[in-house]
Amino acid sequence: MDITLFRLAAVAVVIAGSFAFQPFRGGSIRGSVIPADGGIRVWAESAVDTLKAPIINGSYEIADAKPGAYKLIIEAKSPYKNVAKDGVMVSDGQTADAGEITLEK
Repeated sequence: MDITLFRLAAVAVVIAGSFAFQPFRGGSIRGSVIPADGGIRVWAESAVDTLKAPIINGSYEIADAKPGAYKLIIEAKSPYKNVAKDGVMVSDGQTADAGEITLEK
C-alpha cells in the first residue's frame, strides 16, 4: 500500500510540473529609421529587459523580447540626434511594429 501511495504522489507531481512550465515564446519588435543610413543601432528597454539590434539599411528587428511595454532608443550617426519612442507593446509570440522613426539633425 505504501508503494501505491508513493507512485500516485509521483504521478501527481509529474502532472502538476508539466502544467507549471510553459515554453517561452518571446515576441519581437521591428521597425525602420529614416533616413536609412542615419541609425547605428536600436535599444529596447523595459522594466525587466534591455535588448539591442543593429540597424541595417534603415530596418531593425529585435528578437526574444519578453512581453511588456518597451522604450525604443535609436542610436544615430552624426549629424543626426538620438531619438526615443515610448509605449511599444510586445505580446508573447507576436511581432510589435514600431513603425517608421524619423531622425532629426
